[in-house]
Amino acid sequence: MLGSILIRGEMQARIVEVEAYRSDDPACHAFNGRTPRTEIMYGPPGFAYVYFNYGVHWMLNVVCHDAGDPAAVLVRAAVPMEGLDQMRANRGVPRDRDLLSGPGKLAKAFAITGADNGIDLLSGQSNLRLIPPEVATSNIVAGSRIGIAEGKWHDVPWRFIDGDAIAWTSVRR
Repeated sequence: MLGSILIRGEMQARIVEVEAYRSDDPACHAFNGRTPRTEIMYGPPGFAYVYFNYGVHWMLNVVCHDAGDPAAVLVRAAVPMEGLDQMRANRGVPRDRDLLSGPGKLAKAFAITGADNGIDLLSGQSNLRLIPPEVATSNIVAGSRIGIAEGKWHDVPWRFIDGDAIAWTSVRR
């Protein structure tokens, strides 16, 4: 997913940071089984799994395993490309580097809400969609995920960053 382009209307951004979650992972929402909230994670890949985090931020995930095998990738950060005025209006911040440098920021900038849960992100007909990269990201940095409680695979290196775009990521380490 690194390098993929996220599109909504005139807004476009290149994804530069993601985190992976799968069903045997204690930090994954599907770890304790199928629920109405996680139902979309059991579907085919390419669909949006959107949830409200801590009652504050919407989060965009992309379902990524075959149907019946729940897993998703959280989109953590992106580099804005087009539609920056709309992103700024949605976020209320002037600095471009602050627009998409975190999963909640990204969702707010792209006006992503629970209404987007279940959207086919790979369909050209969707109002929120992903375009795969033309060239694979070659400089990938892996590290532990952010905000995972100790004992819930907090140290598993399933956070992936485009090493050439670290300045645009959620936590600059």
